[in-house]
Amino acid sequence: MVKPLVRAALAASLLVFFAGCEQKPAETAVTSPAAAATPDAAILASVHLLKQGDIAGLMQNALPPADFAKAKADWGKDKDQEPITEEQRAQFNETMAKLTAPDAEQKLFAEIEPKLKEFDAQYQQQLPMYAMAGAGWIKNMIQQNQSMSEAERAQATAAVDALQAWVVKTHFTDAESIKKVIAIVAKAARDMNLKSLDEARALTFDESMQKARIAFLGLKDALAVYGFSIDQTLDSIKPQVLGNDGKTASVQLSYTLLGAPLTATTEMVNVDGRWYGKQTIDKLKEKAADQGAATPAAPEAEATPAAEAPKQG
Repeated sequence: MVKPLVRAALAASLLVFFAGCEQKPAETAVTSPAAAATPDAAILASVHLLKQGDIAGLMQNALPPADFAKAKADWGKDKDQEPITEEQRAQFNETMAKLTAPDAEQKLFAEIEPKLKEFDAQYQQQLPMYAMAGAGWIKNMIQQNQSMSEAERAQATAAVDALQAWVVKTHFTDAESIKKVIAIVAKAARDMNLKSLDEARALTFDESMQKARIAFLGLKDALAVYGFSIDQTLDSIKPQVLGNDGKTASVQLSYTLLGAPLTATTEMVNVDGRWYGKQTIDKLKEKAADQGAATPAAPEAEATPAAEAPKQG
């Protein structure tokens, strides 16, 4: 619904596995420098922050201080690149009005209920086929990803298998489950308290992170209705440092996803005494290099004897 919030929530979900794996008070261990003093501590700090829905804290833990400060300063700078259309405004207002109405839960379920039986008949018959096709498509992308090692491909494929098994066995159209999910979504919409799409677009970084926390915690609650506990997965993460030379480290993550025991390996790097995901740092370097190449060089002034630098003897 709100692009910055979607990006933040998605980034938060992925950081635990690829970068490592109500705001927290500043004095807690997870936001202190000691939290990232070792590779495994950095990962566990990210796990804890994600569990709390502290998206800003997660970003701060995953980025060097200067890069985090720049991300905050640059937040919303591109908000006017895609102007909001009147159709988008109307759609946003209609959706929020439905979700935040005093009787939203009853009205939304009454709107959905007549379609459940018809959809359920198709769902029961076709979902396994769709799940298999979707899983096959994702696995094919994994196998074609040349940046992944064979071990990483195997780990990712095992995770896809676990998700596929969950989708096939889950009755998403169960009436009682849908009622619970509607209540969760309606509460999240009310808690966000966004009056218009223009207001959503104008949110500051801190305001956006507060809304992202509401959205992420709502997503966790909705998935839990169907037996997918993100908290259980996060609690199961056990990092083991395989190698650490003080500059780089390799960490194995053991975790349980939907009852399936899995492992993943991530590379970490030390930057000014704190540990970060190597992939994150590499991407920051690539971005900085691209921005440097895109900046035209300043024209050189015509040399004069007074301006010439002294030669090294």
